[in-house]
Amino acid sequence: MARRDHYYDPAAPQANSIVVAVTVFAQDDEERVLLIHRTDNSLWSLPGGVQEIGEDISGTAVRETREETGLEVEVTGLVGIYSNPNHVVAYDDGEVRQQFAICLRARVIGGEPAGSSESAEVRWFRREELDSLPLHPSTRLRIYHGYDRDANPYLG
Repeated sequence: MARRDHYYDPAAPQANSIVVAVTVFAQDDEERVLLIHRTDNSLWSLPGGVQEIGEDISGTAVRETREETGLEVEVTGLVGIYSNPNHVVAYDDGEVRQQFAICLRARVIGGEPAGSSESAEVRWFRREELDSLPLHPSTRLRIYHGYDRDANPYLG
């Protein structure tokens, strides 16, 4: 399904739903961050997706990371909660979601990197490589907070 992100866009459509989603900030031993190249908008992003009924949020993080990257992760903490009403995503079926994402910290415990229907490419990136990547501003913010390692999670 096609999507269009609106970020502080005065012409953005009015949100008509909020859906619980999760993103995963995972690093390797070299402190590189795991990113996917999304197939729906061609941007690089943290792995993640929508929570399903009967699943807890850590389970969503594990499932979505496995589906999008081929890697198994273990959740180790909370980076933050992102609920900016000025970030909405419009889908071609008429749904317009207000952002609501929980970003969890995780470590890889197994698997091999592999793309999927949602991720054309899976790669580890060094912090200094991120400035040149096409990333949505909300993804950049989550990565920044992930690297920050503040004891207090972001709430915003």
